[in-house]
Amino acid sequence: MDFEKIKKQENKYYMPTFNRANICFTHGKGNRLYDTAGKEYVDFTAGIAVNCLGYGYPPLVEAVASQAQKLIHISNLYYNEPQSQLAEALIESSIFSRVFFSNSGAEANECAIKLARKYYVKKGIPNKHRILCAVDSFHGRTLATCTATGQDKYSAPFAPLPEGFSHVPYNDFAALKDALTDDVGAVMLEPIQGESGVVCASYDYLVNVYALCKQKGVLLILDEVQTGVGRTGKRYCFEHYGIQPDIVTLAKGLAGGVPIGATLARGEVAESFAYGDHGSTFGGNPLACAAALAVNEKISDPDFIARVESAGQRLQDRLMELRKYKFVADVRGKGLMRGLQLSDKVKNAEVIGRMREKGFLVASAGRNTLRFVPPLTITEEEIDAMAKQLGEIFANTNV
Repeated sequence: MDFEKIKKQENKYYMPTFNRANICFTHGKGNRLYDTAGKEYVDFTAGIAVNCLGYGYPPLVEAVASQAQKLIHISNLYYNEPQSQLAEALIESSIFSRVFFSNSGAEANECAIKLARKYYVKKGIPNKHRILCAVDSFHGRTLATCTATGQDKYSAPFAPLPEGFSHVPYNDFAALKDALTDDVGAVMLEPIQGESGVVCASYDYLVNVYALCKQKGVLLILDEVQTGVGRTGKRYCFEHYGIQPDIVTLAKGLAGGVPIGATLARGEVAESFAYGDHGSTFGGNPLACAAALAVNEKISDPDFIARVESAGQRLQDRLMELRKYKFVADVRGKGLMRGLQLSDKVKNAEVIGRMREKGFLVASAGRNTLRFVPPLTITEEEIDAMAKQLGEIFANTNV
């Protein structure tokens, strides 16, 4: 279809919620995408950290095609084999004891919120309902999750908002400790705040939060929607910190592009839901679970995870080399989730546009930050080529 016709249809029929780049992709192969004009792009966005195995990865394509021929959806009124297999695969490879499948990260976080509150209701202390979250966090777009999100721009237009959420500055343990009043039942954090600019929780901060939660009998919920599934060089980002959260949420890369979310819990909290407490029509359907099983098999390969860690270090090294430019303010992140913050003298949107012209896709995040979340299959040669092009753009930027 003609690109101009696609845009006209979009403008006429679709709700105006996205500020899209002036580009339309038709297909992908490996770590590259191709637009309607046939131009090739090396992808460092991966559908916002979703397409973790790139495009056309044979085992994933085969799993989806094979399952689609047999059974796409049956609802959760009945058992389905791929769902039970994925549940076993995720639980047996983790510290968790039960999982619930949904369709997105926001839904996974909604489930975590409900699970935490039901846990205290079941214990006979329903007043312990408050969820303590972080300023500048991002947990989703539903009413509850945008309220949990520590950015007013996502929630203020939709008031009145659900009660029971408070926010404290990220990486400020003293502030969190002071805010941990008797009505707080859970602390909900991202180990890396992705949407806010790839800001990592410091080691001391997250370890101290974990210890405090254990001491106070408060649940720790970690939103790993973006950081999970090997993104940071470990299956879960919390493994970098040596802690054991009570609940963790996953989505994005879990099925390599097929929509799915997961809420995993351990111990007593994992047993909190009873029949009818929660549900999903589409969540954990055979197609999504078959795709996630194919991704999980790859993620379970220690050599693959080691390669992700190595590629992440190479990306970090190449980005650090660009700090010679005075307008590069900071480089942050773990594994293949990195952010390069620019000073206000250079607008990241302009850099992203120029990179796109040169055949490289980079995203934005937070306060004038370039976000790099490529497929986990990205090669060292592709990393070097991207960094070289970014360096050339910076060298020709006059500020």
